[in-house]
Amino acid sequence: MASAAALPVVTVIPLENEMEADANSLLLPDVMKAPIRPDILQDVYRDISKNSRQPYAVSRSAGHQTFAESWGTGHAVSRISGVPGDGTHRVDKGAYGNICRSGRMFALTKIWRRWHRKVPVNKKRYAVVSAIALSAVPSLVMARDHSIESVLQIPCVISDSAEAMEKTSNAISLLKKIGAYPDAEKAKDSQGICPGKGKMCNCRYICRKGPLVVYGTEGAKLC
Repeated sequence: MASAAALPVVTVIPLENEMEADANSLLLPDVMKAPIRPDILQDVYRDISKNSRQPYAVSRSAGHQTFAESWGTGHAVSRISGVPGDGTHRVDKGAYGNICRSGRMFALTKIWRRWHRKVPVNKKRYAVVSAIALSAVPSLVMARDHSIESVLQIPCVISDSAEAMEKTSNAISLLKKIGAYPDAEKAKDSQGICPGKGKMCNCRYICRKGPLVVYGTEGAKLC
């Protein structure tokens, strides 16, 4: 279901050393008011994530690495191949069949499976625009479990003088002023160790996403 930003105009928040009268309003860019398509977002995310997979398959000889032989009919036993020999627990056990322990796999996995997906460029651009527009709707941002109850407005625009900050303490004070610090604290407290073997692949820790700060030489900061 398509929806647009709730606020077509945002107010530029002045800093403490600026006059309150200097606050002015800005029109949201068109990208913030673009239609939101969750279906396209999901399709693009799913298809692009498949492009990082590595092909895998079982060995062609898996389950056939024994000299098992069937007795055939007329012996009142199953015609499944049995392991020859004597003196071990493996003797006379079934082999080869997919119903047997250590037998072959049914429908063996092959490396020539269709692993990757081609995603049209326009579809990827549409997904990016839709994701940016989603960040301008407070209800959808809160649905993503972000703590923005105390944020003055979404999106939150700050005056250009904020780019001159060089200390972390000043940045924390700014986040507290605009109400975005609880979300940053929530992201910091959520750091944990990655489950499974992923912790051995140079990504040992995982953490939630916090406030996004967009800045540049032109325009105000956008959180």
